[in-house]
Amino acid sequence: MISHVAETAGLSKVQAQEAVNAVLNGISKTLQAGEPVRLLGFGSFTAKERAARKGRNPATGKAIDIPAKTLAKFKASKELTESLN
Repeated sequence: MISHVAETAGLSKVQAQEAVNAVLNGISKTLQAGEPVRLLGFGSFTAKERAARKGRNPATGKAIDIPAKTLAKFKASKELTESLN
C-alpha cells in the first residue's frame, strides 16, 4: 500500500507512510467517537456494539461470560463490489 501511494502520488515512501497512517488514524478516531466513516466509491466503516453474552469453553464445556465489545464493521460500496465482479 505504501509503495502504491508513493508511486501514484509522487511521494517518498516515508511521506506515503505518513499519509496512509494519517488516514488510518483518522478513521480510527472517528469510529472511536461513534461516528461513521464514508469513503465515496469505496465503502463505509461503522462502530457496532456487541452485547455481552454467555458462551462455552469448547475444551471443557464450562459456561463462560463473554463481555460486551465494540467492533469495526465495513460495508463495500456498490462501485467497489461491481469492480470486483
